[in-house]
Amino acid sequence: MATSTSTRHHDSAGTRSAILKAAEQIYAEYGLAGARTDAIAAAAGVNKALLYYYFKSKEDLYQAVIGSQLREFGRQVEKVLTAKGPAAPILQRYISYHIDFIGTHPSYPRIFQRMMMEGDRTLARIVREHSIPLMKMLVALLARGMKSGEFRRLNPEHTLVSIAGLTGHYFNIAPAIRAITGKDPYSKRNLARRKAEALTFIRYALFRNPEASEA
Repeated sequence: MATSTSTRHHDSAGTRSAILKAAEQIYAEYGLAGARTDAIAAAAGVNKALLYYYFKSKEDLYQAVIGSQLREFGRQVEKVLTAKGPAAPILQRYISYHIDFIGTHPSYPRIFQRMMMEGDRTLARIVREHSIPLMKMLVALLARGMKSGEFRRLNPEHTLVSIAGLTGHYFNIAPAIRAITGKDPYSKRNLARRKAEALTFIRYALFRNPEASEA
């Protein structure tokens, strides 16, 4: 009996995971409005009734996809940004993790681009629950680094915009990079190069002693 229950739970978790993975790819391709539950169910290898067994609606599934990504990212980022010690290496670890995370979640930037372009009401909740707390942690870290003399004295909010451009914009324009250069922006080699270039740019733009801060 115990084996049967364990297997059932394992299958349940596997089915839910398969649905989430399929939905992530289809929402990235078509957005919330254009995604079809038939297509998601087919991509996940389940019937439509089973999809609705796990998720009440297309919107409920969409929220689950967005939430799973943000929770995973948020947990790790909070650990990084609230760590004690000098601000400079903490900022480097944050940038490094951010690039690694998006690099292993290629649907992530496409979903959020569509969300912003389509005026998705989910955006307001994400900003309130995730973006604002993240911004506050980053502003506090920058202020700490400026006070300690590790960072140049710059406007914190505009510095965050610049950092976001260095980390996120590469992935937003990945399709154009692929079309122009013929290279895969998500290859292990190109992701490593992007991370190194972003960290170097940050050091020389923000750090008072960039050579000493080189990772």
